[in-house]
Amino acid sequence: MARPRQKNIVERLAGAGEEAIQKLGGAAGADKLMSRLATLKDRVDELQKSVRTIDRLERRLSAIERRLDKLEGKSPSSSRKTSTSGSKKTAARTRSADS
Repeated sequence: MARPRQKNIVERLAGAGEEAIQKLGGAAGADKLMSRLATLKDRVDELQKSVRTIDRLERRLSAIERRLDKLEGKSPSSSRKTSTSGSKKTAARTRSADS
């Protein structure tokens, strides 16, 4: 007996949700809001791609620094830490090369 009543509640909630979506669609400025949300989604996607690219570059930089340390004959205890950002490492390396 609870089954048909529960289905009725679900149908009522679904209907209310559809009505709310229709009202939002008909509201003034809803088109503008929806276009801005779509633009925001696209920008977040681009940002995620950029972050993934930065992560790959940092891994490559760490591998290159390890190879350089081996070539220079440095011990692993004196090698650079990989927890800092790549731009700081590059800047430090440039300054030490200039000295």
